[in-house]
Amino acid sequence: MAAVLASGPGAVLSYRTAAALWGIRPPSSGPIEVTVPHRSRSSRSIRRHLTQLPADEVTRRDGIPVTTAPRTIFDLATVASESGVEAALRESEYLRLHDRLSLPHLLKRYPGRRGSGAIRACLARRTESHGRIRSRLEERFLPFLRRHELPIPKLNAWIHLGGRSFQVDCLWEDRKQVVELDGFQSHGTRIAFREDRARDRLLRVAGYGVTRIAWAQLDDEPAAIAADLQTLLGLVP
Repeated sequence: MAAVLASGPGAVLSYRTAAALWGIRPPSSGPIEVTVPHRSRSSRSIRRHLTQLPADEVTRRDGIPVTTAPRTIFDLATVASESGVEAALRESEYLRLHDRLSLPHLLKRYPGRRGSGAIRACLARRTESHGRIRSRLEERFLPFLRRHELPIPKLNAWIHLGGRSFQVDCLWEDRKQVVELDGFQSHGTRIAFREDRARDRLLRVAGYGVTRIAWAQLDDEPAAIAADLQTLLGLVP
């Protein structure tokens, strides 16, 4: 709010900072981003974007003037990767951050704006998989699957076995295959390590294949991982 007030009349929180306020992107350590209707110089702590925003593209959240969730994603497409935009879009749908002025409406209003292609691609892929993207590794994994023409799984899906429920990162339900994307942040404690292995054992007993992939492997051996997944998913004759 201080950054908005310091930016003058008509200023609203926007871009990456607005995405963090909406809860569709983690907060960043960079400057607070604000859109203003008048020329105003940025500072070390506040980055100001010059745009005259229509009334239906702004709202308030927690009392703070901010771009609507669709407009926030629309702006995000000009500064973030396509996979980052897709993650934000999925999270906004999971949180049901709908607005009368939707992303398709914004595309029609600004057909040639930078980032429009990424928005259209992300909207077209919404039906490929179900679930939210919860980590940077999951965000990278979907483009990896598309590059290697592999089927898209359900994300962060629940499996119910014998009165217990397990949430897995990626699930190909028809093939009973699970991929866990291991980053140290979510699996790096001794307790998490032990629980992961116990869950893997129970899943295998129930007939699920369980494969673990680490961040570095996507960089170091992408072809080998893609070939293994083709075999595990029954795509190799």
